[in-house]
Amino acid sequence: MSYRKTLKLICGFAGGSAVVVLAAAASDSRGYFGERRGEAAGRWSRFTVLQAAQPAWTPASHTPAPTGHSWDFNWDKRDPSALSNGKKKETATEDPSSEQDNGKPKATRNILLIRHSQYNLSGNSDKERILTPLGREQAELTGQRLAALGLKYDILIHSSMARATETANIISKHLPGVELLSCDLLREGAPIEPVPPVTHWKPDAVQYHEDGARIEAAFRRYIHRADPKQKEDSFEIIVCHANVIRYFVCRALQFPPEGWLRMGLNNGSITWLTIRPSGRVALRTLGDSGFMPPDKLTRT
Repeated sequence: MSYRKTLKLICGFAGGSAVVVLAAAASDSRGYFGERRGEAAGRWSRFTVLQAAQPAWTPASHTPAPTGHSWDFNWDKRDPSALSNGKKKETATEDPSSEQDNGKPKATRNILLIRHSQYNLSGNSDKERILTPLGREQAELTGQRLAALGLKYDILIHSSMARATETANIISKHLPGVELLSCDLLREGAPIEPVPPVTHWKPDAVQYHEDGARIEAAFRRYIHRADPKQKEDSFEIIVCHANVIRYFVCRALQFPPEGWLRMGLNNGSITWLTIRPSGRVALRTLGDSGFMPPDKLTRT
């Protein structure tokens, strides 16, 4: 094999592999590139070319630097250790540790956030923005998926907007006995100005001011660890909107909330948050819609 072909092969397969570079050097020293063993100067000049083709590697250049932000275990203001601070003891003999243990949450909350199905974009008012025929199919599929999970759902809360209400009603048919509850706080809106900014969507500052406070209030109402009185793990469904769900995810994971628009959600998709008694939060799924056939997927 000629030297030029060998070099192309190495560059094509090796990339930044130092192992391949060493193999090339060893092959060169044994004359496998076609030169006589005495052509040392040419050999080492070619080895220098191979070395120069490799990117410099150091542990620091390949290890992401920590941001320095630690996890705030009292993010929902329900950390028992924080709640017990400043409280007076009932008796002098009361054990502070037992008091704190009694106030500790013991159950895990599972919150399944469902984005509404496809709806009529040409409607002039919320009442006219009802689900399309495809949207109703999507809601049926989401309801079937939730039922197939075999979970014991405690409640189904939905935004009071028409598209979310209709989606929730269709899902509810697949979950008999689960209480339905409507909430105005979950209505769609502009939670916070996104970073980086986008050109196709620019709400007024007053909309961010009003919607942001309302959506943050919804987050504080629904996204938190379990009450100490809750004995069993719970599974709650919230049917609402893409902006609300994406903001909730950023806030719950303690990511910068202004990054909410960097995520996308399909209609009828399932986003699953788990909140442990300790205050730890995990994202089990984000926008799961794999249970829908490809021709039923939309993002409107």
